[in-house]
Amino acid sequence: MRTRTGVALLAAALVVTAAPAPAPAAPAGLSRAADLIGRQPLPSNDGWAAEGAGTTGGAAATPDRVRVVRTRAELVAALGGDNATNAADATPKIVYVAGTIDGFEGPDGTPLDCADLADPGYSLPAYLAAYDPAVWGRVNPSGPLEEARVRSVAAQTRQTQINVGSNTTIVGLRGARLTGLTLMIDRVANVVVRNLELADARDCFPAWSPTDGDAGNWNSQYDQISVRRSEHVWVDHNTFTDGDNPDRDQPVHFGRPYQVHDGSLDVTHTASLVTASWNRFVGRDKVMLIGSSNTVGPDVGRLKVSLHHNLFDGDLQRLPRVRFGQVDVHENHYRLGGPDFAYALGVGVQSAIHAENNFFTLADDVDPADLLYDWGGTALTERGSWVRPGERRPRPVDLRAAYNAVHDPDLGGDAGWTPTLRAAPPLPTPLVPLVVGAWSGAGRLPL
Repeated sequence: MRTRTGVALLAAALVVTAAPAPAPAAPAGLSRAADLIGRQPLPSNDGWAAEGAGTTGGAAATPDRVRVVRTRAELVAALGGDNATNAADATPKIVYVAGTIDGFEGPDGTPLDCADLADPGYSLPAYLAAYDPAVWGRVNPSGPLEEARVRSVAAQTRQTQINVGSNTTIVGLRGARLTGLTLMIDRVANVVVRNLELADARDCFPAWSPTDGDAGNWNSQYDQISVRRSEHVWVDHNTFTDGDNPDRDQPVHFGRPYQVHDGSLDVTHTASLVTASWNRFVGRDKVMLIGSSNTVGPDVGRLKVSLHHNLFDGDLQRLPRVRFGQVDVHENHYRLGGPDFAYALGVGVQSAIHAENNFFTLADDVDPADLLYDWGGTALTERGSWVRPGERRPRPVDLRAAYNAVHDPDLGGDAGWTPTLRAAPPLPTPLVPLVVGAWSGAGRLPL
């Protein structure tokens, strides 16, 4: 009976519901289902983004602010008309993405590449020659060449960072894809992003950080979706990948991988009240950073995020990594393994992770003790976890006990809070892979 009830609740959660006010007729070329999904609010109690007034995105958009877009220029126009000021456009709007939109597309549709965005004073060969640790030493790059790199980053930001204003819904029609761009949700409220494939938000001009770790690291700037200083954001039924530009194909410079990708969905700089549901994160390295600094300050009491029914498939770390926030991680499926896998849940400074009914399918080279990582935190609440190790039968697992058995210091078992914003009771954990596999990611909504 419990299983049957759980499946019924799942089906109810996937039903398309109209916004509270009657919606106008669907715009020309859009199905009624697409119009309803574009105006669908976040269901009641569905994670932190449902707190208070909830999250409705552009549900109240008038017909003149409902657009179907096929190019970068059309996307910018639909979001307000000027990428430099679109974040300030709070008029309700619904933007449907059709086909593939490339961030490296000029205003006239001409494809651009990294060379088109580079400052005349910058080139990668010159940068590598100048800042080779054997020549420059282990200090941060400085001088005209680094300044030219910074100017190049500014030019790429203007091109590939797409700014999103308040009261906005962005929905992908069937097969919609955003590549080479960042959706920047900064200093706004009430945003919905659904049914998109987001691929290869590459950084043309990564920074060399010689003091990052024992051997230094290359660091990139652009996330696929970045939520900063914002509230009430719902990210649902999307697929995040590196497309045809995976990290494994990047070169090695200064003995370190040349990292051109950053996060999939980062929630930082005091952002809060975010729900990420039914997404797929496939083959990514740094997936989700919640909180960007260990410094105690404005992030305290913020960074409240819910993650449920997501698939983390072949990812390496930050699933998520949390600082400060009360983060509800429930009913997600993790398929993890390989020599570069690092950890799943990062327990950071003053973090309060509540992990419940998550299922972990692990390759033989991953021990359950390595699914947690202590980034300066002290405790998490974890229960209902199951693991399927290799080809063996699934079984319940106490991840915290497994971690504490081989790591010091121990992590405590009480994160200090209990989630109340859940749209339905949790499914039994053994059902999670089946349900998440069937319904997560882009292309599952009836568009």
